[in-house]
Amino acid sequence: MPGGHRFVIADDHPLFRGALREAIAGTGAVAAIHEAGDFESAKALLLSNGDIDLVLLDLDMPGASGLSGLISLRGIHATVPIVVVSAHDDPATIRRALDLGASGFISKSASMEEIRSAIEAVLSGDIAAPVGIDLGVERDPEVSDLIKRLQTLTPQQTRVLGMLAEGLLNKQIAYELGVSEATIKAHVSAILQKLDVDSRTQAVIRLSRIGGDPLQAAD
Repeated sequence: MPGGHRFVIADDHPLFRGALREAIAGTGAVAAIHEAGDFESAKALLLSNGDIDLVLLDLDMPGASGLSGLISLRGIHATVPIVVVSAHDDPATIRRALDLGASGFISKSASMEEIRSAIEAVLSGDIAAPVGIDLGVERDPEVSDLIKRLQTLTPQQTRVLGMLAEGLLNKQIAYELGVSEATIKAHVSAILQKLDVDSRTQAVIRLSRIGGDPLQAAD
């Protein structure tokens, strides 16, 4: 790519961000590497940089818990590839991340060469998953149903759901997205219908079932 690729590294551990920078540097032409140590900073970087080519996202960082962070960022820029980077590298987490739109998954125990290889694969348009791991199929029927429902949300609905999960009110979401409160109410109604729940609280609880805080996930 002329001028090189532009990356966002979202991870709250400076040492690991440094390791990812090193891996990225080895992929060839790099135009820019932006770093975020918390989820709010990661969101701000995506909102202010429309030309990002790849996001490397830690699942557990301040401001986001589990796969809800992935869902929120996918809502902001549905076309930007996101690679989840996590120490939680069990088959279920990897499979759910990919089902929810991640373009790849890198275990924090991966070697520098494996990290670099995964980044290059995603930049080439492929999906990158750890080799040698059988991802199997979803055994939890409730989670399987929820993932299918989440896949029906539009990018804007996905983004609104992510903001509901952050505890924002309709008025706050409307202000942040630059639309009317009535528009947000319509989005929320559509989200509740698609997720088959009756309230915002139920929607957030359902969302937590797919890899957020396991204590929150217990219905």
